[in-house]
Amino acid sequence: MKSYDNKWKRAAVTSLCILVGNALLAFLVAAFIIPHDILMGGTTGIGIVLNKLIPQLDTALVVLVLNILLLLLGLAVLGKKFFLTTVASSILYPLMLAAMQRIPNIDSLTDDPTLAAIFAGLLMGVSLGLVIRVGSSTGGTDIINLVFHHWFHISISVLVYVSDIVILGVQAFFSSPDKILLGILVLILETILLEQVTILGKSQVQIFVVSDRYAEIREQLLTNLEAGVTMTMIETGRLEKEQQGVLCVIPPRKLYNATELIRSIDPNAFMTVTKIKEVRGRGFTQERAYVQAMEAKHAGSTEQKS
Repeated sequence: MKSYDNKWKRAAVTSLCILVGNALLAFLVAAFIIPHDILMGGTTGIGIVLNKLIPQLDTALVVLVLNILLLLLGLAVLGKKFFLTTVASSILYPLMLAAMQRIPNIDSLTDDPTLAAIFAGLLMGVSLGLVIRVGSSTGGTDIINLVFHHWFHISISVLVYVSDIVILGVQAFFSSPDKILLGILVLILETILLEQVTILGKSQVQIFVVSDRYAEIREQLLTNLEAGVTMTMIETGRLEKEQQGVLCVIPPRKLYNATELIRSIDPNAFMTVTKIKEVRGRGFTQERAYVQAMEAKHAGSTEQKS
């Protein structure tokens, strides 16, 4: 029953992130990108170019048609699984963009192009991060990149750069140098926020300790901080002394308490602190109940032996 509830909870979170991410992306494009002619990649960038060539073409309609065609290409080349994880964003985004463009005065939220570019970049990073965080895709030109990767085995990162450069380069013919610089600003801010959102709540801090009092440090980390600890066999470099090292992964908020605790036990302890982007497994993405059950089992077997 609990597994069933968790499955529906994950499905609800995934759906909400896709919905909010696409709505936010549509809002920023309608409010900041299109009104200020800021350069943008993807099918939206293609739609903006076609709208400038043929003003009668609606940008949202162009994006919808392109997304559907690319989605069918992805289905034919990459299979049903890819299609199902991408179809939501491919259809939701252009529909939401069309709805956002019809909100009165949405294109006049700010008269400052720089301010518009800053907000566009920040919101774009958040919106795309929400979608990617739950394992979905924004569709569009991402599908072309994946198809070319499938056919020619070219690095996806190279394909992404090439496709964005081509789309932004075409838009540059219709834009002033100021608009080109604003487009670069959007891409920089988008990249920074995208990475932060995708790892939000997943990043942890890893502490590695080398000390003669490793047993006491291990015990205090387990009991006082309730942190997971792994013991590793090491050999010191100069003295070639075999002993155990203490490896501990904790949330950033516990870092100060952990380092102070280690120093209070051994002021001369060698310690390194590393930020890691994501941690999975027991005690983090899995319930601690398993660990507690194993500890109880171990304690029971020890009592029987004694």
